[in-house]
Amino acid sequence: MNRRIVCGLLIAALAGCETPPTKQEIGTVTGAVIGGAIGSQIGGGTGTTVAIIAGTLAGGYLGNRIGKSMDEKDRMKAAQALETAPTGTPTAWRNPDTGATYTVTPTRTYQTSSGPCRDFTTKAVIEGKEQTVNGTACRQPDGTWKTS
Repeated sequence: MNRRIVCGLLIAALAGCETPPTKQEIGTVTGAVIGGAIGSQIGGGTGTTVAIIAGTLAGGYLGNRIGKSMDEKDRMKAAQALETAPTGTPTAWRNPDTGATYTVTPTRTYQTSSGPCRDFTTKAVIEGKEQTVNGTACRQPDGTWKTS
């Protein structure tokens, strides 16, 4: 599944919200889209359909858990990692309030017409369970990083 389709699905899912989506909702949708995209690359015929459904459900669950646990300080640390860490270099921290640990590793950096973007991997240990989510974020004109 190409990046435009994945981004389009994510935007369509979030556009239906009357109020701004919560971090948990964003995590769920992002994880589901990524999981579905990964599932689409597995198997053939009806096996592909099963893999897409399984990937979507697993990705949605993991994204929901990570999104729910991240607070504003965690999102700031993740943005700082995207801004300053060299590609392939992990940035890790522990949230003293939740006990969750996070590691963000930029995996690819590239330039678009609107500015720099980075693919990244987030590994989180929440309530003793390790979870991994891959994503893409682009720097906005105001300097913030927005996942796409």
